[in-house]
Amino acid sequence: MEKLRIVYLGTPDFAVEPLRRLLEKQRSCSDCGFEVVGVVTMPDKMINKRGNQLLMSPVKQFAVAENLPVLQPDSLKDEAFQAALREWHADLQIVVAFRMLPESVWNMPRLGTFNLHASLLPQYRGAAPINWAIINGDKETGVTTFFLKHEIDTGDVIYRDIVTIDEKDNAGTLHDRLMLQGGDTVLRTVEAIVKGKVTAVEQAAMYGSECELRPAPKIFRDTCRIDWSKNAVRVYDFVRGMSPYPAAWCELVDHDGNVTALKVYETAKEICNHGKECGTLVTDGKTFLKVAVKDGYVSLLEVQLAGKRRMPVADLLRGFSVEGLDLKI
Repeated sequence: MEKLRIVYLGTPDFAVEPLRRLLEKQRSCSDCGFEVVGVVTMPDKMINKRGNQLLMSPVKQFAVAENLPVLQPDSLKDEAFQAALREWHADLQIVVAFRMLPESVWNMPRLGTFNLHASLLPQYRGAAPINWAIINGDKETGVTTFFLKHEIDTGDVIYRDIVTIDEKDNAGTLHDRLMLQGGDTVLRTVEAIVKGKVTAVEQAAMYGSECELRPAPKIFRDTCRIDWSKNAVRVYDFVRGMSPYPAAWCELVDHDGNVTALKVYETAKEICNHGKECGTLVTDGKTFLKVAVKDGYVSLLEVQLAGKRRMPVADLLRGFSVEGLDLKI
């Protein structure tokens, strides 16, 4: 049987694991029915001001180590790139954490292109599904493989696999578990396509008219600002949903109006009645710093002042006095 020719498109660490799983299967099973023939990833980036040091994407680093051919187009609509892509004669393309593809690219292979998305579609369509699932306090999420079509993240679903969200998870720990599950799901999807046993399901058939679809829009700096008027659970979930990247933040202001930015990476929540205004700082000046919210306190455990390293709050208090400071609400 002639092997299915696969082209893999991806860029960050999240996209390395599925590619690794495919290559491991390809090498361990001579009759697996598929072969990864090439990789498409982002162009290398300059990482110093002199412009003489390039950083390869994680996917490129892995592909080069595995002796896979790599294409790095500036534009996916570039005719020379598309001509080179056609030369690989792909039967199937796989997209994991890459860019939006023009139809001329995703519709090129005879079996189409499928994408791995880090949510249980149709929930959390968009750029930041891991962050928003935690921010919204969900107890589970997962990964989905689906065939690409014109509207983003709306294609017919192949497989969905559930991953639980622990109360102490942050975006980093959940990312890593979803990455590993994603490797399993991509391999399972490819094996089903090879065997001709895929029955994709329209997303519209997976939710009723009363189902609330939660979006996962791109996160900007202003999105990361902590709203101390929320209750303790909402603030706690917000911080862990932004940690370790891009990181939730707030601002401290002194009596002269000078503002200091503070990133917050880890917190603890305490439900109680206190009679204080939301945003009031409470500290012993040595070991703890907490913020009053409407139904209790949120203790800051790990923080970072602008221009400083990330540190436990006790380390911060040893060299930085919060006396006389207020939170800028």
